Amino acid sequence: MNSGLTYRGGNRRTLLLMSAATARMTPALTAVFAVSVGLIVANLYYAQPLLPEIAHTYGVDVGTAARLVTWTQAGYAAGLALIVPLGDMLDRRTLTLWLLLLSIGALIAVAVAPTFLPFALASVLLGLSSVGAQVLVPFAASLAPDATRGKTVGTVMSGLLMGILLARTVSGAVSGALGWRAVYLMAAGALALLGAVLWRQLPRVQRPAGGLTYSQLLASVLHLVRTEPLLRRRSLYGLLGFAAFSVFWTSLAFLLAGPPYFYHEAAAGLFGLVGAVGALAASWAGRRADAGHSRATTGLMALIIAASFGLIWAGATSLAALIVGVALMDLGVQGLHITNQSEIYRLSQEARSRLTTVYLTSYFLGGVLGSALGSVAYVRFGWAGVCVLGAGFGLAILAGWIVEGRK
Repeated sequence: MNSGLTYRGGNRRTLLLMSAATARMTPALTAVFAVSVGLIVANLYYAQPLLPEIAHTYGVDVGTAARLVTWTQAGYAAGLALIVPLGDMLDRRTLTLWLLLLSIGALIAVAVAPTFLPFALASVLLGLSSVGAQVLVPFAASLAPDATRGKTVGTVMSGLLMGILLARTVSGAVSGALGWRAVYLMAAGALALLGAVLWRQLPRVQRPAGGLTYSQLLASVLHLVRTEPLLRRRSLYGLLGFAAFSVFWTSLAFLLAGPPYFYHEAAAGLFGLVGAVGALAASWAGRRADAGHSRATTGLMALIIAASFGLIWAGATSLAALIVGVALMDLGVQGLHITNQSEIYRLSQEARSRLTTVYLTSYFLGGVLGSALGSVAYVRFGWAGVCVLGAGFGLAILAGWIVEGRK
């Protein structure tokens, strides 16, 4: 179907259906994508600096509260596996808007939950619906020209990373002033405004018919896993990188709440600003990928992740070491993430949503693994156990990179 105007029955109807070749990414639209993915993905991270307060509200122990992060990320991983592939079959604009509505409902349910069980169930639903961010990322990649796709993905991902990191800062500040429930109500209002913007700004891009049923679409995801070694390798790197990231951020609030810091959740949330340096790596890593330097960037980021946990370990008693370690860790994780995505999107234009599904399902399973093991490591071995575990994930990436080079 050609883009443009279609006339039917003498009535002039504008069909906002464009081919990917016609609907191109502009700087203004890139900014809309970047802000959108940041606001949506922030839903996954509001709880992290609030865990001590949530545990107190519902009368549960620290370990139970920490598992909220795991359950939310598990819901997100389920959405990546079951919902995101639909972006290769359906209009991504419509899919994104429906997911936004579901997220708004989940945020309200979290805010008013009377006991811990409804809170946990609503958190899983919130994770599931927040995959709207990962519908938008391959959407942006498809609209971008080949020569600048890495840069475009990097810019959009900068917004996503800022959402991940600033979510902690905002939630800590709002909770300190208005209580933790207000965080989720304000997030629901922000997504309602975002929905109005996306309704007007997102193009409807015609999806290739393909003749696939939903079950065939999911089966084709498994075919990609079997036939694309680069996709498998990059998915493993992403899993290990996000596991290291989640080990740290799941445990940080508990470190800062105890000696020698005794920080309130608002102060703990400010550490999200420290991690914002990772967003600087996004555009740089995307440009490096466009220039053909993905392999060297991958090795550098793996080394940074592993080394950063040495400083983070010293951060148990040194605020300066903790700040520098956080900045380096986020830099390494996010730079690796953008490099991975830039590489996999080169594999197939028609299957970018399914490529996203494979990669990010692995990525967030790494988050589930990291948050689960991180809470266990903290309870059993303290901050040293958290740091050894995080460094181990970084070294595993580095080992895989070395093996890849030898092959």
